[in-house]
Amino acid sequence: MTSAAPTRTTTAPATDAVRLSLKPSAPTTGFVDGAWWPRSRDLVAELVPLLEALAPVMGTVERVSYNLTAWGATARRLPLAGGLVHLAGYHTQAADTIDVIGRDGLLTLLVVPPDAPAATADHAMTAAAETGNLDAIASLLGR
Repeated sequence: MTSAAPTRTTTAPATDAVRLSLKPSAPTTGFVDGAWWPRSRDLVAELVPLLEALAPVMGTVERVSYNLTAWGATARRLPLAGGLVHLAGYHTQAADTIDVIGRDGLLTLLVVPPDAPAATADHAMTAAAETGNLDAIASLLGR
């Protein structure tokens, strides 16, 4: 379980926006706090719009941790309005998650693979954002 920012919003996936869904304000439950469907495996490029979308929920984002195998080599720092975001890759982090650590909390997001079919991604994002959802990461992704 993760600690969450006190206020949450839900953003439906859209073709020209960040494809992000978050659990609403409620006691945190489950393995993830929501889901993110990036368009590529270029972590730095994908994080910029994600972190901008999360700023109202999390305040200033300070750190993002990710699985090294899922994303591969990337920069260790990401300049973003308001400062630097430190990127930390770990082999021990669940491959289908990222942790976003901000001034106002921590969010663990399910990462839906960029090449996932739309129906699979929509199902995973909806389930991951349901209040009270306790599904494991593999179940959320239909594995």
